Amino acid sequence: MTQAPHDKPTAETPEELRAQVENTRHQLGSTVEALAAKADVKTRAQEKAAEVKVQAAERVGALKEQAAHKAEEVKAKASDATARVQAKVPDQVKDTMEHAGQLWQEKAPRPVQDKAAQGARLAREHRGLLTAAAAVGVCVWLVRRRKG
Repeated sequence: MTQAPHDKPTAETPEELRAQVENTRHQLGSTVEALAAKADVKTRAQEKAAEVKVQAAERVGALKEQAAHKAEEVKAKASDATARVQAKVPDQVKDTMEHAGQLWQEKAPRPVQDKAAQGARLAREHRGLLTAAAAVGVCVWLVRRRKG
Protein backbone atom coordinates (compact mmCIF):
# COMPACT_ATOMS: atom_id res chain seq x y z
CA MET A 1 0.00 0.00 0.00
CA THR A 2 0.90 3.63 -0.14
CA GLN A 3 2.50 5.30 2.80
CA ALA A 4 1.06 8.48 4.25
CA PRO A 5 3.02 11.68 3.50
CA HIS A 6 5.47 12.52 6.24
CA ASP A 7 4.23 16.07 6.69
CA LYS A 8 0.68 14.99 7.55
CA PRO A 9 -0.23 13.11 10.68
CA THR A 10 -1.87 9.75 10.23
CA ALA A 11 -5.38 9.17 11.48
CA GLU A 12 -5.64 7.88 15.00
CA THR A 13 -9.21 6.62 14.78
CA PRO A 14 -11.32 5.01 12.07
CA GLU A 15 -13.59 8.11 12.03
CA GLU A 16 -10.61 10.37 11.34
CA LEU A 17 -9.48 8.01 8.60
CA ARG A 18 -12.97 8.06 7.03
CA ALA A 19 -13.00 11.87 7.20
CA GLN A 20 -9.58 12.02 5.51
CA VAL A 21 -10.73 9.61 2.81
CA GLU A 22 -13.90 11.64 2.22
CA ASN A 23 -11.89 14.88 2.05
CA THR A 24 -9.46 13.28 -0.41
CA ARG A 25 -12.38 12.03 -2.55
CA HIS A 26 -13.87 15.53 -2.58
CA GLN A 27 -10.55 17.10 -3.61
CA LEU A 28 -9.99 14.43 -6.25
CA GLY A 29 -13.52 14.99 -7.61
CA SER A 30 -12.89 18.73 -7.91
CA THR A 31 -9.59 18.08 -9.68
CA VAL A 32 -11.20 15.63 -12.11
CA GLU A 33 -13.99 18.13 -12.88
CA ALA A 34 -11.43 20.87 -13.55
CA LEU A 35 -9.41 18.60 -15.84
CA ALA A 36 -12.56 17.47 -17.66
CA ALA A 37 -13.56 21.09 -18.25
CA LYS A 38 -10.11 21.87 -19.67
CA ALA A 39 -10.24 18.80 -21.88
CA ASP A 40 -13.70 19.70 -23.30
CA VAL A 41 -12.40 21.71 -26.26
CA LYS A 42 -15.78 21.93 -27.98
CA THR A 43 -17.46 23.57 -24.97
CA ARG A 44 -14.52 25.91 -24.42
CA ALA A 45 -14.62 26.93 -28.09
CA GLN A 46 -18.37 27.56 -27.89
CA GLU A 47 -17.92 29.68 -24.77
CA LYS A 48 -15.15 31.69 -26.44
CA ALA A 49 -17.26 32.13 -29.57
CA ALA A 50 -20.16 33.39 -27.49
CA GLU A 51 -17.84 35.80 -25.69
CA VAL A 52 -16.42 37.12 -28.97
CA LYS A 53 -19.95 37.46 -30.38
CA VAL A 54 -21.01 39.61 -27.43
CA GLN A 55 -17.89 41.77 -27.76
CA ALA A 56 -18.49 42.20 -31.49
CA ALA A 57 -22.12 43.18 -30.93
CA GLU A 58 -21.04 45.76 -28.36
CA ARG A 59 -18.45 47.16 -30.76
CA VAL A 60 -20.98 47.34 -33.61
CA GLY A 61 -23.39 49.18 -31.36
CA ALA A 62 -20.70 51.69 -30.41
CA LEU A 63 -19.70 52.19 -34.06
CA LYS A 64 -23.32 52.74 -35.09
CA GLU A 65 -23.70 55.32 -32.37
CA GLN A 66 -20.52 57.10 -33.53
CA ALA A 67 -21.69 57.01 -37.14
CA ALA A 68 -25.07 58.45 -36.23
CA HIS A 69 -23.39 61.22 -34.25
CA LYS A 70 -21.05 62.06 -37.16
CA ALA A 71 -23.97 62.02 -39.59
CA GLU A 72 -25.81 64.52 -37.42
CA GLU A 73 -22.71 66.73 -37.31
CA VAL A 74 -22.37 66.63 -41.11
CA LYS A 75 -26.07 67.34 -41.53
CA ALA A 76 -25.83 70.35 -39.22
CA LYS A 77 -22.76 71.68 -41.07
CA ALA A 78 -24.48 71.24 -44.42
CA SER A 79 -27.55 73.03 -43.14
CA ASP A 80 -25.40 75.91 -41.87
CA ALA A 81 -23.56 76.14 -45.19
CA THR A 82 -26.84 76.15 -47.10
CA ALA A 83 -28.19 78.92 -44.89
CA ARG A 84 -25.02 80.99 -45.41
CA VAL A 85 -25.20 80.58 -49.20
CA GLN A 86 -28.90 81.42 -49.28
CA ALA A 87 -28.26 84.51 -47.18
CA LYS A 88 -25.77 85.74 -49.79
CA VAL A 89 -28.11 85.28 -52.77
CA PRO A 90 -29.56 88.67 -53.80
CA ASP A 91 -33.31 89.12 -53.43
CA GLN A 92 -33.71 89.68 -57.17
CA VAL A 93 -32.18 86.27 -57.90
CA LYS A 94 -34.41 84.65 -55.26
CA ASP A 95 -37.47 86.25 -56.83
CA THR A 96 -36.43 85.12 -60.31
CA MET A 97 -35.84 81.56 -59.07
CA GLU A 98 -39.23 81.52 -57.38
CA HIS A 99 -40.93 82.80 -60.52
CA ALA A 100 -39.14 80.17 -62.65
CA GLY A 101 -40.32 77.46 -60.25
CA GLN A 102 -43.90 78.66 -60.51
CA LEU A 103 -43.72 78.73 -64.30
CA TRP A 104 -42.28 75.22 -64.31
CA GLN A 105 -45.16 73.95 -62.14
CA GLU A 106 -47.80 75.71 -64.23
CA LYS A 107 -46.51 75.24 -67.79
CA ALA A 108 -44.41 72.06 -67.96
CA PRO A 109 -46.33 68.86 -68.75
CA ARG A 110 -46.53 66.34 -65.89
CA PRO A 111 -44.50 63.62 -67.69
CA VAL A 112 -41.70 66.13 -68.30
CA GLN A 113 -41.74 67.16 -64.63
CA ASP A 114 -41.59 63.50 -63.59
CA LYS A 115 -38.64 62.77 -65.90
CA ALA A 116 -36.81 65.88 -64.67
CA ALA A 117 -37.35 64.85 -61.07
CA GLN A 118 -36.11 61.34 -61.85
CA GLY A 119 -33.00 62.77 -63.54
CA ALA A 120 -32.30 65.04 -60.59
CA ARG A 121 -32.67 62.12 -58.19
CA LEU A 122 -30.27 59.99 -60.25
CA ALA A 123 -27.78 62.86 -60.41
CA ARG A 124 -27.87 63.20 -56.60
CA GLU A 125 -27.42 59.44 -56.14
CA HIS A 126 -24.46 59.31 -58.56
CA ARG A 127 -22.87 62.65 -57.70
CA GLY A 128 -19.37 61.13 -57.34
CA LEU A 129 -19.54 59.44 -60.74
CA LEU A 130 -20.78 62.63 -62.40
CA THR A 131 -18.00 64.65 -60.77
CA ALA A 132 -15.38 62.15 -61.97
CA ALA A 133 -16.81 62.23 -65.50
CA ALA A 134 -16.74 66.03 -65.49
CA ALA A 135 -13.12 66.00 -64.31
CA VAL A 136 -12.15 63.63 -67.12
CA GLY A 137 -13.96 65.86 -69.61
CA VAL A 138 -12.08 68.93 -68.38
CA CYS A 139 -8.75 67.08 -68.61
CA VAL A 140 -9.49 65.98 -72.19
CA TRP A 141 -10.50 69.52 -73.11
CA LEU A 142 -7.29 70.94 -71.60
CA VAL A 143 -5.10 68.41 -73.42
CA ARG A 144 -6.77 69.14 -76.76
CA ARG A 145 -6.51 72.86 -76.15
CA ARG A 146 -2.75 72.62 -75.56
CA LYS A 147 -2.18 70.58 -78.70
CA GLY A 148 -4.17 72.97 -80.86
